[in-house]
Amino acid sequence: EIEAQFASEWVLVEDPRTDESLRVIGGRVLHHSKDRDEVYRKVALLRPKRSAVVYTGKIPEETAVVL
Repeated sequence: EIEAQFASEWVLVEDPRTDESLRVIGGRVLHHSKDRDEVYRKVALLRPKRSAVVYTGKIPEETAVVL
């Protein structure tokens, strides 16, 4: 499981596999980092066809998430 391997990191996953709730449960990890911007720079550089960026840590309650 991605969360177990990369605790509290941003993970770029190519060809993500999801569960019935669309939570990413697997795929090929292309890059991971504690720095979100670094992972997004890698997305722009690699330009994978199908990918997901997952944060494996806990998002604080006071944080706004924009989709």
